[in-house]
Amino acid sequence: MLDLGRLRALHAVAVHGSVAAAASALGYTPSAVSQQITKLERETRTTLLERRGRGVALTDEARHLAATAQELLAIVERAETVLEERKGKPSGRLTIAAFASAARGLLPGVLAELERAHPGLDARLSEVDPHLSVDLVARGLTDVAVAHDWDIAPLPAPEGVDQAVIGDDLCDLLVPEGHRLAGRRAVRREELPGERWICQPPGTVCHDWLVRTLRATGHQPDLVHQAEENHTQVALVAAGLGIAMMPRLGRGALPPGVVAVALDPMPRRRLYALWRTGAARRPAITTTVTTLQERFRAHCATGSEHPREQAL
Repeated sequence: MLDLGRLRALHAVAVHGSVAAAASALGYTPSAVSQQITKLERETRTTLLERRGRGVALTDEARHLAATAQELLAIVERAETVLEERKGKPSGRLTIAAFASAARGLLPGVLAELERAHPGLDARLSEVDPHLSVDLVARGLTDVAVAHDWDIAPLPAPEGVDQAVIGDDLCDLLVPEGHRLAGRRAVRREELPGERWICQPPGTVCHDWLVRTLRATGHQPDLVHQAEENHTQVALVAAGLGIAMMPRLGRGALPPGVVAVALDPMPRRRLYALWRTGAARRPAITTTVTTLQERFRAHCATGSEHPREQAL
């Protein structure tokens, strides 16, 4: 009989494209995933992975087996959902994927609350790009995803995936102290030509939003520095090297030398929780989604993400 854990490892490699990426998603080491697949090859007496340059590729037999594994994992999930639903309380393992600033600014409180209120629930977090996490939910590799979108790039809604709005995350313009805009209560986008911008790399939603929004006002933004981490962008602003547009969630307190100014109209990104339709009745998921919504509302109400404005 084929081992479900080994099939899960093969399915993860098929989805993520490499042993290392599959290991990261499953919370294992690459060597552990390789060992699982080696054992599966012995069980099936079939070659499942072939060397391709520095990486590996699935054989035709492996792709067929990975598709079967996905069907089996879906059956197991339905069975686990029924059992948990009958118990009437969250239990078992729950994997959560969240983008970086949500993982930093929202999930610690959510996970602590779930652990305190539901000791039978084993919730585990992975930091994942929002558009990748949606696919992980659809393929059955993650139970819940916390993702976001902007008006220019609506979140994809794959078949078989449900979603609920967590809330709207507001964004501010960050400028160095002494900047011409630092004393303003609000700034319109048409007032920003000629500024030097610090932003995320091309291909990210935040980068694309910034470029499209500023182009719509009739000018091409001068993108002088690119950094994935928000803290790096803030440090560059503090050094007087440019300005940045940044969401509030997970940003933390601004350091000396950086001032937040409101944009008019104020940009916002919408946060979502996503899960597979077949697991929608699972108490662990319904409780987690409710906790995400409640913690986000409380987080916004405390004012902890409000901009530090320069006194006028």
